[in-house]
Amino acid sequence: MDFDLNDSQRELQRMVRDFCEREVKPRAAKWDKEERFPKEIIGQLGELGLLGMSVPEEFGGSQLDTVSIAVVVEEIARYDGSLALTVASHNGLGTSHVLKFGSDELRRKYIPDIAAGRKLAAWGLTEPGSGSDAAGIRTTATRDGDRWVLNGSKMFITQGSVGDVFVVLALTDPERRQKGITAFLLEKSMKGFTQRPLHGKLGMRSSDTAELVFEDVRVPDSHRIGEVGGGFIDTLKILDKGRITIGALSVGLARGALEESVAYAKERHAFGKPIADFQALRWMMADMATEIDAARLLVHRAAVLCDQGKPYTSEAAMGKLFASEAACRAAAHGVQIHGGYGFTSEFLVERIYRDVKLCTIGEGTSEIQRLVIARELLKA
Repeated sequence: MDFDLNDSQRELQRMVRDFCEREVKPRAAKWDKEERFPKEIIGQLGELGLLGMSVPEEFGGSQLDTVSIAVVVEEIARYDGSLALTVASHNGLGTSHVLKFGSDELRRKYIPDIAAGRKLAAWGLTEPGSGSDAAGIRTTATRDGDRWVLNGSKMFITQGSVGDVFVVLALTDPERRQKGITAFLLEKSMKGFTQRPLHGKLGMRSSDTAELVFEDVRVPDSHRIGEVGGGFIDTLKILDKGRITIGALSVGLARGALEESVAYAKERHAFGKPIADFQALRWMMADMATEIDAARLLVHRAAVLCDQGKPYTSEAAMGKLFASEAACRAAAHGVQIHGGYGFTSEFLVERIYRDVKLCTIGEGTSEIQRLVIARELLKA
C-alpha cells in the first residue's frame, strides 16, 4: 500500500492551492454574502483544466485519475465549499453522463465546450416530490415521431440557472418504474424549458441552485442518452463516482475548519496563555485531525478501486458517509474553538459550518449511504 501522492498529483495539488490562495480565498466570503455565482472564475478553472478532469484528451479534457480529481476537489473546498461543489458537480454528473453513455455525436458536439468551461453542465434527477426515492420521478417523456415531449419539473439542481447543457431523467414507460426511466440532453434555449434560481439557502450560497420546469419541451431522439429505459441504471453508476467527489469535498471543508482552528487557538489568549494550551481544545483538534485522515483514506481507497476498474459501490458510500459526518463534527468543533467569533461571518468557520451540512444530503443522504452499504453486505 502506498499512502503518498505521486509527483504529478503533488504538483497538481500545489497548483490548485496557489490558485485558490490567490483568486478564491480573498473573494469567497463576498460571493457567499451576495449569493452570487462567480462566473468570472469559471473561465480560469477551464484554462487550468479543472472543468474537464474526467474527459479524454481527444475531447479537450485533462483526463485525470480519480485520486487526482479527489485531490483537486479537496483543495478547492478548503477555501470555498460552493466553488468545490460547482467543480464536483460539473465534472461528476452532467459531464460524466454524456461522456459515458451519450452517442459519439453528442460527445463530439458538447464535451469539448464543457471540458473547456465554455458551457457548464448540469444534471436533473431530483424533483419536488422525489429526493432519496430517485425512482419516484414524475417528469415524463412521450415519443412523438423522431422527438420526445418532456413535461414536469426538477428541484435543487446544481448549476440549474447558469448551466448550458442539461442531462434530464424522465419516465418513458411509467408502468416499469425505474426500468422505464430514460436520460435526455437539453439545452437552455429549448422552447418550453424554464430555469428558476433558488435563493435563501443555509449554505453553499454561491453555488447555483435552481428549479427546472419542462412544458412540452420537444427533444430530438438524437439527444437521448443511452438506451430507452436504461437511464436509472446508468444513473446509479454516475452516483457511485460522484460520492467520491462529495467525500473529497467534505474532507476539504473539515480540513479548513481544523487549519483555521489551529491558527486561531495559537493566537487567541485566555487566562494568560494561548487557548491552544487548554486540554479540552487540544482534544477537539486531535479528534478533528484523526477523523479527517480517516475520511481521506476512505475516499482515496474508493478512488483507487475506481481507477483499477474494480467494484467500489460500497467503498464510495462508506467514504462519503464517514467524510460528510466527520466534516460536520469538525465544523462544529471549529465554531466552538472560535467561541463567539465563530458565530460571526468574519471567520471562515462560520461559512464552513453552514456549507458542510449539504454533504450529508447531496449525492444521497447519509441514510441512503447506510442503505447502500448494508445492501452490499447482505447481498451474498
